[in-house]
Amino acid sequence: METKRKALGKGLEQLFSNEVIDFDNFEKKIVNETKESDIVEIPLTEIRSNPYQPRKEFDEASLREFAESVKEHGVIQPIIVKKSIKGYELIAGERRTRASKMAGKETIPAIIREMSDQDMMEIALIENIQREDLNPIEEADAFSKIIESSNLTQEEAARKFGKSRSYITNLLGLLTLPEKTKKYVQEGKITMGHARVLSKLSDPDQIDELANKIIEEGLSVRETEKITSTTEIPKKNKIKREPTYSARHTIYEGIMRERIGTKVKIGTKKIEIPFDSDSDLDRILEILGISMDGE
Repeated sequence: METKRKALGKGLEQLFSNEVIDFDNFEKKIVNETKESDIVEIPLTEIRSNPYQPRKEFDEASLREFAESVKEHGVIQPIIVKKSIKGYELIAGERRTRASKMAGKETIPAIIREMSDQDMMEIALIENIQREDLNPIEEADAFSKIIESSNLTQEEAARKFGKSRSYITNLLGLLTLPEKTKKYVQEGKITMGHARVLSKLSDPDQIDELANKIIEEGLSVRETEKITSTTEIPKKNKIKREPTYSARHTIYEGIMRERIGTKVKIGTKKIEIPFDSDSDLDRILEILGISMDGE
């Protein structure tokens, strides 16, 4: 089958060059090829998370344990950042940065690299998927985005990440769950096995009702399957799910944010640019080359 994936940014091409992705080796290669004199200490206050970071929840207990290690030994492997208008944006090293802040550190060793927004998005997704740091919903969202942004088929994505095709298909199915049930999955109140069964149903209210029943009665996955096998509960038709995420919009948002200095939101046929005051609006208009006096 001919690969339909778009060309990736420099560096990511190497990451995708092997049959199975290995992010750890990719990151280590960057570190090993960087001269020690090019590793710099930068203030933690000037670092902000990768705007494309798919991971929303971080285990506080694990971070505290990591912070203790940082206090004693420091950060062993430097983080990787991109210079931005206001300080730096993380490319890799979210946990190291958070643990360093928790440990009371003021600076952190870093390697500065020039990377496009597309590169940053794909690296953030790949790092989290590879290292299995995501809950099932975050992982599903990450796979959905990497499949679309890289134009991979589900089969190609499964091969690259060492997963089965059915695993990817079932995982993406979780994105169709109603928000209340998604939250239960994110919080670990119901397992991915339960969520996979629920994702086959078509009625959002019944899904939420059954999710509550699973939690309240401690139903097993098998018991849940038995309940959903009845004819009274409507199932979804097996149709191809169209992706709802626009990688291009995310890239444009990042570019405009860098240019204007404020968070820009691109929705369906509209662009939203928030401003704090009349002077902030004047600043934005000036950047966009719009003059109110017609000059």
